[in-house]
Amino acid sequence: MTSQAPTGRSLIEDTYHALRARKTTARELVDETLRKIAKLDKRLNAFITVTGDLAREAAGELDGELAAGRDRGLLHGLPIAHKDLMRTKGVRTTAGSKIFANYIPQRDADVVRILRAAGAISLGKTGLHELAYGVTSNNPHYGAIHNPWDLSRIPGGSSGGSAVAVAAGIVPFATGTDTGGSIRVPASFCGIVGFKPTFGKISTAGVLPLGITQDTVGPLTRTVRDAAIAYQAMAIRPTGYVPAKEISLAGVRIGVPRNYFFERVDAEVASSVKKAIQAAERAGAKINEIDVPDTVALTEAAATCLLSEAPSALRPYLDRREDFGEEVLARLDAGRKILAVDYLDALRVRRKIGREFARLWDRIDCLFTPSTPMTAPIIGEKFVTFHGGEEEVRAAGTRFTRGMNAVGLPAISIPCGFSKNILPIGLQIIAGRDRDDFVLQIAAAMEDTLDCARRMPPLAA
Repeated sequence: MTSQAPTGRSLIEDTYHALRARKTTARELVDETLRKIAKLDKRLNAFITVTGDLAREAAGELDGELAAGRDRGLLHGLPIAHKDLMRTKGVRTTAGSKIFANYIPQRDADVVRILRAAGAISLGKTGLHELAYGVTSNNPHYGAIHNPWDLSRIPGGSSGGSAVAVAAGIVPFATGTDTGGSIRVPASFCGIVGFKPTFGKISTAGVLPLGITQDTVGPLTRTVRDAAIAYQAMAIRPTGYVPAKEISLAGVRIGVPRNYFFERVDAEVASSVKKAIQAAERAGAKINEIDVPDTVALTEAAATCLLSEAPSALRPYLDRREDFGEEVLARLDAGRKILAVDYLDALRVRRKIGREFARLWDRIDCLFTPSTPMTAPIIGEKFVTFHGGEEEVRAAGTRFTRGMNAVGLPAISIPCGFSKNILPIGLQIIAGRDRDDFVLQIAAAMEDTLDCARRMPPLAA
């Protein structure tokens, strides 16, 4: 069941109804998921640790509860996976690193505990870019993670394994983290939904840190309504909002940036996103071309803060130089050279531009941008080309996402089309602070309008 395109707009709801109608059991869902892992993961490398025995045990208990009339809600009996940055009691948490290769936590991260209490069944820990510090998920210790749309390409990072597990139809929902785009970038490259809530909406307690002023936990799912269900289960103060089956875009003021977000963009990406904007206009939305605040300065400030905060988070381990991958070690070394005055200046820039973004919402309700300026690059590719100029994959991949972490705004990536060689293209939707439910509402309306959610990679068919 979990591998199929949704019959409505929610795989989670489909599974919920199948369980209550006794068309399946949690144990059968777990066994099916384990078969998919065995079949697909040798090619995908989405998982670092698979917890089959624990999942079967949990499924048996949850089936017993349903039989006795105890129902924990929409996630009861649902197979999921956790990014291997979330501490899991009794199950190793590697952070995709050699440093933590044998680390077995004594307690769960808050989000792991909350989802378990809601009845979700973890099938294991998904791979990621080393220490969540990168955009490719090409991991020097655990191997490259492969995009299910084209196994020669990256899935994006750092939550690459979670995105692949969802895109390939192994699980309907996986947790991710996003410090500079690490949920939205792999969602864009893998053709799924990735939601970064407003900073602080989901607890990061028990999640191995990277950049404490920008780290955000969120869901990766096949559909927007699944993202909403997952978000409500994870949020510190849930509202219970899940988008209705029919949502109107009439009168919604959509801002389309004149500056920054359509500069140095692959032609197919720009075309696909602009067609999505046109579709929104046909559905009744009001399109407003606007100038956004200085996102170049904002992105640079976000990068400066992360460069400084990452070595602080990893300070106890920095003398173990041989245990870091070359790329991550170079970034940690660069971060140790950041002056305190530069870090403080970057924080000031973030606050200033954050206030400027806050004033945007007097004129518009949300922003539409590309999620990434390109489709998924080839594994090992260091540079991408835009209009004759080269740019590092890492910098290009997070160019449209990183700034939203710096100002803490909610943002989501949904699929809006495909390139000629059948690679997914993502649309990013951004709104004002604490307007998480509104972002999910508009994203669901666009998902219905564009109808890309049903398409799955051939590997998963």
